[in-house]
Amino acid sequence: MSEIDFPDDLLAIERSAWQAQQAGTLTAAQAADVQTAVTQFAAEHGLDRHTVEMALKRAVRHPEG
Repeated sequence: MSEIDFPDDLLAIERSAWQAQQAGTLTAAQAADVQTAVTQFAAEHGLDRHTVEMALKRAVRHPEG
């Protein structure tokens, strides 16, 4: 999968959701906000939403590579 240059705001919203998920406090609204942002980013860049979502999760959860 190719590397995607994510904007800071998209990384921040995913980080926040990941932290909330780990703490057991993730809300449906927060999850929906992430999905909306991912879908918009994918559409704006002509990318597959699933590809963007998986790369974003990897960038946040495994930043070392």
